[in-house]
Amino acid sequence: MALIAILAGDGIGPEVTAEARRVLDALDLDLHFEEGLVGGVAYRATGHPLPAATLDLARRADAVLFGAVGDPSCDGLERALRPEQAILGLRKELGLFANLRPAMLFAGLEDASALRPEVAGAIDLVIVRELTGDVYFGDKGRRTGADGLREGYDLMRYDEAEVARIARVGFETARRRRSRLCSVDKANVLETSQLWRDVVIEISAEYPGVALSHMYVDNAAMQLVRNPGQFDVIVTGNLFGDILSDQASMCAGSIGMLPSASLDTGSKGMYEPIHGSAPDIAGQGRANPCAAILSAAMMLRHSLHLNDAADRIDGAVAAAIAGGARTGDLGGAMSTRAMGDAVLAKL
Repeated sequence: MALIAILAGDGIGPEVTAEARRVLDALDLDLHFEEGLVGGVAYRATGHPLPAATLDLARRADAVLFGAVGDPSCDGLERALRPEQAILGLRKELGLFANLRPAMLFAGLEDASALRPEVAGAIDLVIVRELTGDVYFGDKGRRTGADGLREGYDLMRYDEAEVARIARVGFETARRRRSRLCSVDKANVLETSQLWRDVVIEISAEYPGVALSHMYVDNAAMQLVRNPGQFDVIVTGNLFGDILSDQASMCAGSIGMLPSASLDTGSKGMYEPIHGSAPDIAGQGRANPCAAILSAAMMLRHSLHLNDAADRIDGAVAAAIAGGARTGDLGGAMSTRAMGDAVLAKL
């Protein structure tokens, strides 16, 4: 029996994870679920966004199904106590260094994309984002400069081992798909990116069957809206990956459709929709649960190696969308629960 930690979190997190749980229950798999507090709701209950009990649960679990964190009422807290620090803490403590974010346009959602249908229809890519380095984890702080003005600083840094590790994930992912890897950096102005590019080129010698290309991040952002079909797998750092993956989600129709997996060097992973807590619609039954449901499918595939069950979930979501199921973000009016029902009916 596999233990699944459900960390629903804030905002729409509880609503969308509930639908993912319903889908997993319908598959009648040998899974045991335990729930834990995380984010703003955890801070209000325990005084910390990532309580020791939640971290212990995440460590014991075979996989973590995560909702979302973020609560405007916590914006005034010191940074270490803000809800978003729970995600960074889980990544660090569980060694989750590789983030996989697939982006594809489901048939029937061509009009939901900001791109022309013929351009959007070609989207089928995976962004492999490094998660535990870069400016998010580098030295940071505030200081007063020589002229007396306040300064803020965040250090961008990677060492060669960190780059090699994520590069191999990128190459392995590309090898399982169409064998094309694009490494995104800013090597023309950033020394960190030059090291990144050098190491990726070195690792490419281990994967002669994968075609490697390089692209500056500003050009990559432009190409994602100009010709997204050119990409198979993109590997990039934490900051650039954060931005590009959200951009890719809107190219694919809605941020409510994209799942993600954050993986360690083995089979442990944390699986979450990329849409965030969306406090403006929380508790209203308006959230799209598809990204959470698809994240559950990624969990079955990557952590539990239940590929057939994962394929069933992916197929059910695609069939529901093709059949006209739409929440508000997709131009429809279905509730969160109704969209979950539509997926279950196809399952």
